[in-house]
Amino acid sequence: MTGPRVTPQQAWDALVDGNQRFIAGGPQHPRQDVERRHELAKGQDPDAALFGCSDSRLSAEIIFDAGLGDLFIARNMGHVVAESITASMEYAVANLGVAVIVVLAHDSCGAVAAAIGQMEQDPDEVPTAVKNTLAPILPSVQELWLREHRSTPYVDASAIDADAVGRVHLAATVNQLLRSSRIISDAVAAGTLGLVGCQYRLSEGRAVAVSAVGHLDISTVAPVAAA
Repeated sequence: MTGPRVTPQQAWDALVDGNQRFIAGGPQHPRQDVERRHELAKGQDPDAALFGCSDSRLSAEIIFDAGLGDLFIARNMGHVVAESITASMEYAVANLGVAVIVVLAHDSCGAVAAAIGQMEQDPDEVPTAVKNTLAPILPSVQELWLREHRSTPYVDASAIDADAVGRVHLAATVNQLLRSSRIISDAVAAGTLGLVGCQYRLSEGRAVAVSAVGHLDISTVAPVAAA
């Protein structure tokens, strides 16, 4: 295994600094020159990995003002944990020595909206692959719905907060990564890896830390409203 070069806190703080530059409109676009390309031809050693939704508005290197080789990224619709995702994150930890994994959700998520639609009494037909991908989001929809609506299990999309569902699903994703990987869990327990769940605010450009697991402090980041 390749050990991390920085602490989880240092890796997270670097991402926070980059996001602050992006929010302020003063990105530095670091490590994107010819010399960096030549350097990376020999190999990669990112300090952070990111698993996020594949939404086109969630370009991680831009959001965190990162350069080539700085982030090891895996994305899919609705940031749903699958074997390929677990394998990618395990590779980042064991072979590349990343010190933090960020799970990046966002507001106005189409996958979350689609999952809510699948919980209505008369859901629209969707392709089988999409239906299977949305399935892990459905428990988060139902969990939030049943907190306040006990009279029916069928969801009314106009009466549920989709962004709050997204935060419940974000927590479930972080937990699933830990449950699905001994490599990730062991690294967190050893203090060499941290996991941070973030929800990206599209209009602000801010990646808000919602939760963290491991030896790092996210309290300096403004909290998002609880689900």
